Amino acid sequence: MSKATRTDTQSSAPHVADSHDLIRVHGARENNLKDVSIEIPKRRLTVFTGVSGSGKSSLVFNTIAAESQRLINETYSAFVQGFMPTLARPEVDVLEGLTTVITVDQQRMGADPRSTVGTATDANAMLRILFSRLGEPHIGPPSAFAFNVPSVRASGAITVERGAKKAVKATFTRTGGMCTRCEGRGSVSDIDLTQLYDDSKSLAEGAFTIPGWKSDSFWTVRVYAESGLLDPDKPIREFTAKEMQDFLHREPTKVKVEGVNLTYEGLIPKIQKSFLSKDKEALQPHIRAFVERAVTFTTCPECEGTRLSEGARSSRVNKLSIADACAMQISDLADWVRALEEPSVAPLLAKLLHTLESFVEIGLGYLSLERPSGTLSGGEAQRVKMIRHLGSPLTDTTYVFDEPTTGLHPHDIQRMNGLLLRLRDKGNTVLVVEHKPETIAIADHVVDLGPGAGTAGGTVCFEGTVEGLRTGGTVTGRHFDDRASLKETVRKPDGVLPVRGASTHNLRDVDVDIPLGVLTVVTGVAGSGKSSLVHGSIPAGAGVVSVDQSAIRGSRRSNPATYTGLLDPIRKAFAKANDVKPALFSANSEGACPTCNGAGVVYTDLAMMAGVATTCEECEGKRFQAAVLDYHLGGRDISEVLAMSVTEAEEFFGSGEAHTPAAHRILERLADVGLGYLTIGQPLTTLSGGERQRLKLATHMAEKGGVYVLDEPTAGLHLADVEQLLGLLDRLVDSGKSVIVVEHHQAVMAHADWIIDLGPGAGHDGGRIVFEGTPADLVAARSTLTGEHLAAYVGA
Repeated sequence: MSKATRTDTQSSAPHVADSHDLIRVHGARENNLKDVSIEIPKRRLTVFTGVSGSGKSSLVFNTIAAESQRLINETYSAFVQGFMPTLARPEVDVLEGLTTVITVDQQRMGADPRSTVGTATDANAMLRILFSRLGEPHIGPPSAFAFNVPSVRASGAITVERGAKKAVKATFTRTGGMCTRCEGRGSVSDIDLTQLYDDSKSLAEGAFTIPGWKSDSFWTVRVYAESGLLDPDKPIREFTAKEMQDFLHREPTKVKVEGVNLTYEGLIPKIQKSFLSKDKEALQPHIRAFVERAVTFTTCPECEGTRLSEGARSSRVNKLSIADACAMQISDLADWVRALEEPSVAPLLAKLLHTLESFVEIGLGYLSLERPSGTLSGGEAQRVKMIRHLGSPLTDTTYVFDEPTTGLHPHDIQRMNGLLLRLRDKGNTVLVVEHKPETIAIADHVVDLGPGAGTAGGTVCFEGTVEGLRTGGTVTGRHFDDRASLKETVRKPDGVLPVRGASTHNLRDVDVDIPLGVLTVVTGVAGSGKSSLVHGSIPAGAGVVSVDQSAIRGSRRSNPATYTGLLDPIRKAFAKANDVKPALFSANSEGACPTCNGAGVVYTDLAMMAGVATTCEECEGKRFQAAVLDYHLGGRDISEVLAMSVTEAEEFFGSGEAHTPAAHRILERLADVGLGYLTIGQPLTTLSGGERQRLKLATHMAEKGGVYVLDEPTAGLHLADVEQLLGLLDRLVDSGKSVIVVEHHQAVMAHADWIIDLGPGAGHDGGRIVFEGTPADLVAARSTLTGEHLAAYVGA
């Protein structure tokens, strides 16, 4: 049947549906935004710029993306919404023209011990099907190759209610691929009993050395001493075999202690439940130190770390088992899949190959599918999430990226730019929060927020093209073409830190002398082995203070004052000046407002609808009881002090009646790392990624150590702030410290005294030292990728 010929004459006027080509934001007030009103073109690449803390994330993530997600959630039935997180409506007057938003942020991927790169991207699921179809010997369905599925066997009588009821014997089996010894984790834990108790003492003499286990504790020590199962006066080393079994491994048993029913449980399962089942990073520092001392993790001897059962490891396709495939570098695995010619699974092979090639294309070909997802950096995690969207048939979607170039070498940034443009060219709206000029340069539309950070930001300083930004006179525009120059003279080292035979991850027996007393920058493409060398190979006990990119832990009650320890000297100063207890000046303790429990806001759960947070009427958001606010220090109450910026507080505690040297020292460090604008009582949950890393750096600067190791300190830093960071690094070196920086930013490379360049590629193509010397020598030689990009950057 032929296609009907169109006879209607098309109107010259545009269709009314085509008029909705803008996302309109009017009156946005989320966090520090000050009634922001902008129009963002759809199906274009828009980059949001501005100094750290200027309001970029508040506008893009907390306003546009949050409202889109909330509206989508409201389309589900009330029953389904009951299982979903409740989202409050953002503080904005009007939002029009929204489309479905897909957020690709830098949140670390789930640190579940069984979550790997393969399971997070569905590559493992496709491999399992492939092996279940083609594997020799055939051992079962795809679940037989899954390390998170245990084998199950059951038999018994079942009653079939059909006509006359009849009992039938039935058996049920399910073949899983989980290693029975490590339960699919790849490692087994062993508890060092000497860290739990002193066996020369009895329970009555206080044998336990576990943090928080006091001799009068009803739930811990006394339940063992007074259970009647053990002799409390006998030294533990003299326990009989039965007593030792009861002491360490007994199943939960009801016992009575002073007429109270309690549960007695063996020491080892109790420790596993109370300490080991929790996220180690979320534990208090002294508890975490205990866990690290008491528990050792070793590779599972049964599966040799592959997580898989013997059956799953025995089945092979083209000489490889699924464990071998997952251990391969993804770029090599793609070549292996490409070589398979099996018409029966051709569509599956094509889909799997596309996924693996996406890894390579996005610059993650050096990973392996067995890599635990919790060990990926923020930038790697973001790029792994991108893989799901590269082949997506969706169009007219809004993609939101949070600094997608984080952790990328200049060589890889061009590749990332190409991916962003491809997503746009499919008809999607792409919104990117970014600081790197290479990515800002490809934007169709630029929104610059500022002019400052915190309360000094939150307004739109510029909207338009990249050329307009260059001449717009904003902070970003003025610094857009900034280029650091090579130093005329470099410092001379006063010693070396020898690293010998480094073989962590992909390092190939590397020998290198890291100079001390200077600024050393370790460079190389992503995956070349920089972090493995610096974090994994520097000898222990070298006085090293390491500031890595692990996330800051903290609830909405945590703030810079609590995180840095600043609140302790402030509370003591208030208590001393007013002759009362320090606990009164803690919003988490005795001084808390009883209505909001010191949170400053009251969270109302509206069942199926989005919950709302309203400022507490009792304390008006000040978090403290009215009586506490009657106590003053230097004419200010505690809520007024917590509302100060770091700069104000530094001046306040620096002299006069409020002079507090301990607080002043911490505030000086916060100002040193460029956080002078930050409010000391601002919740940690509202800080940007760059702010969090600098907060961590300020905290670590108080530690005693001669060598500072920083992992990409420019992450999340605006072009204007990089200069301040270089000044801080110089001050650290000039004060007698040795500073080692893992970095991709060319300004930091140019400012270095010594460069160690790893490569030449990533994964097994890297792991070697390809250059050692001064930045000037690197530029002159141009023998590596880093040398070429640095030469182009400094205009050599």
